[in-house]
Amino acid sequence: MKAIWNGQVIAESDDTVVVESNHYFPAASLDQAFFTPSETTSVCPWKGQASYYNVEVGGEINKDAAWYYPETKEKAAHIKGMVAFWRGVQVVE
Repeated sequence: MKAIWNGQVIAESDDTVVVESNHYFPAASLDQAFFTPSETTSVCPWKGQASYYNVEVGGEINKDAAWYYPETKEKAAHIKGMVAFWRGVQVVE
């Protein structure tokens, strides 16, 4: 699977996990040059508190376009630290 934004592959992995129709990528599969930490957090009742990354490609910033759970509740332990995308980031095979 590949995560693409602004014409740039920002993550690629053969080992994603699908949860609620979102592909979660291993953190090591991200091209760190395109990610900066965000102050944003949110809470999922069954997964826990999410943290976010901004994605920057070609001088354009896609705020909070990636999220992950640094710590998870028990039922979501299999995606701890993995990263998913939204806000126009395409995830394709």
